[in-house]
Amino acid sequence: MSFATDGDAIARSQAGYSTAEPRDFLALLKPRVMSLVVFTALAGLLIAPNHVHPVVAVASLLAIAVGAGASGALNMWYDADIDALMTRTKTRPVPAGRVTPTEALAFGLILAVMSTLTLGVVANLLAGALLAFTILFYAIVYTMWLKRSTPQNIVIGGAAGALPPVVAYAAATGTIGVESLVLFAIIFIWTPPHFWALALVKSDEYGRAGVPMMPNVKGPARTRLEILLYTLVLAPVGALPWLMGFASAAYGVVAVVGGAAMLACAASVYRVREGDAANRIAMRMFFVSIFYLFALFAALVVENSLPPLLAIWK
Repeated sequence: MSFATDGDAIARSQAGYSTAEPRDFLALLKPRVMSLVVFTALAGLLIAPNHVHPVVAVASLLAIAVGAGASGALNMWYDADIDALMTRTKTRPVPAGRVTPTEALAFGLILAVMSTLTLGVVANLLAGALLAFTILFYAIVYTMWLKRSTPQNIVIGGAAGALPPVVAYAAATGTIGVESLVLFAIIFIWTPPHFWALALVKSDEYGRAGVPMMPNVKGPARTRLEILLYTLVLAPVGALPWLMGFASAAYGVVAVVGGAAMLACAASVYRVREGDAANRIAMRMFFVSIFYLFALFAALVVENSLPPLLAIWK
């Protein structure tokens, strides 16, 4: 345990001394984001039409997880100045001074190289190349360019967060199948309403940090309309795995009910625009959207895991 104040930690960090503990390097990986990446990648792996050896499957998922962690570390390295200005992020390891920028950069680069090479070896070159593209897109295109230059940062940058199922499907098949592209589309369209709901509540912080989020640039009214429009597209897209025949009717029920819940939340966000009630409804949209995406991919994981498990017990 360190008894240094945040000021002492920052001073030591600026002087080149590290105060990092193992948990700080774990935080650089953005574990919550990593868990979502692994979960969506698992769905991409399981919907693949061919059998994947368990060792290859586990190694591929670990490589994708490490690649996601590399992206998180590189993001925290570059965004330390922005993170220091926002309540939600100011305690992250780099702005808090527990990890030096050089350490975060080196950590991210090493993990990026290791993860892409590992996936290329244990699975195939396409999967390794897709993982490398995902890391570069998130670290360079989104973090270094889009995030600070356009209110469409989340829309375009969301492609990086939507790619894990495609990477995992490629690891299993050596191809990019239409099924994996549908999963990509679900996450890609889900991302803007999910993050813009939070941005409505945190717009002052984003403005102070100079991040051009939609509410700060186009205004709250435009943001609420965009949330509603994206959700209107998301609801039917979320049902595509069932409609296209690679998910069961049970998934279809989850998608329809979840899509209706998302639409109800988006309509409330659009309708209620003032006071604490507006913020509460926006945060409700944010959390419901998390549960919605989890429910969709959990349904895919469960229904594609059960047949092999049942076969083992026969």
